[in-house]
Amino acid sequence: MDFVCLANIVYLGSDHAGYSLKREIIDHITSLKAAAEDLGTHTTDSCDYPDFAAAVCKAVAAKDDTLGILVCGTGQGMAMTANRMPGIRAAVCTNEFAARMARAHNDANVLCLGERILGAGLANSIVEAFLSTAFEGGRHQRRIERIDALTSGS
Repeated sequence: MDFVCLANIVYLGSDHAGYSLKREIIDHITSLKAAAEDLGTHTTDSCDYPDFAAAVCKAVAAKDDTLGILVCGTGQGMAMTANRMPGIRAAVCTNEFAARMARAHNDANVLCLGERILGAGLANSIVEAFLSTAFEGGRHQRRIERIDALTSGS
């Protein structure tokens, strides 16, 4: 089966601890003929992951048909930051099944990965699963709406 990216553009960001894996993922995404935009960091110099998580999340929230990928040492710091951003549902995934379910059942729009946890081969398989899986809607839509209602402050 051929890969079909369900996003018009994939925004990527990392801190220094995720820089190398992010570069490998970008190369893989572009080899699949999907559009990738790197929002930083562009170096392995020590930096603060929240800045890059915010940049990717703002880009994803601003445009329909986009997804984001964030990479740090474990994926956890990026996910914690991303999930504080309006309109973002970020998931740390360490295998393809988790990535498919995060999209299909939770309508995750940001994938968080850990360079110190995953090798490039597995990370690229997780990315493919995430980018090619559609949200199922149905009973899952109701749950997404509950998340939004409970976290909107209304």
